Amino acid sequence: MRVIGILGGMSWESTQGYYRALNEGVKAALGGFHSAKIVMVSVDFAEIEAMQQQGDWQAAGDLLARAAQSVERGGAECLLIATNTMHKVAPAVEQAIAIPLLHIADATAEQLKADGITRVGLLGTRFTMEQDFYIGRLEERFGIEVVVPDRAERDIVHRVIFEELCQGRIEEGSRQRYLAIIDSLYAQGAQAVILGCTEIAMLVSQQDTAVPLYDTTALHAQKAVAWALTDSSS
Repeated sequence: MRVIGILGGMSWESTQGYYRALNEGVKAALGGFHSAKIVMVSVDFAEIEAMQQQGDWQAAGDLLARAAQSVERGGAECLLIATNTMHKVAPAVEQAIAIPLLHIADATAEQLKADGITRVGLLGTRFTMEQDFYIGRLEERFGIEVVVPDRAERDIVHRVIFEELCQGRIEEGSRQRYLAIIDSLYAQGAQAVILGCTEIAMLVSQQDTAVPLYDTTALHAQKAVAWALTDSSS
């Protein structure tokens, strides 16, 4: 079994979901007392959030690059950035390390392609829904058309992530607002909706809606488990 590296803490609320999913995935595959081999560095999200708000992505990329080097020095053989938004600085992180970075958008797109999804809705932070680093990767590398909520809905989605989910708060009213936005995306022709922020699965799940949902945390962890259990010499 190969060692999975994690850059976590963005937020820690979702990082614990990664830890659980990775260990459950290895146990399901190998049985017994097996668990995942993991090296993790968990950053202080307050520093990252301030950089996001200031638009200082250079500083954020430098911070995560240094943290990624620590993960690699700890013995990790691959790296997961345990957040969708901070994949904006994935190129800076990749350049700083010698181990492969398993990209969250790729893990999601691969499953969408396998399921025949060609037009998908996207929920996430404002950065993920409005900038090109995520949407562009889905469209250019995988040929998947992406639909995002309108501006007022994007404001709701973003606010709930930062003011509630990252604080560990689950509000029923916010769940209903998210479900209405998911229905709106479906009405616009989205065949499914990506939960493109690692905290969103804390709020909504497949049992809440008939619209197919793609949980990026689960898919990212699934890809990492498959990678870890593949013979590196094959």
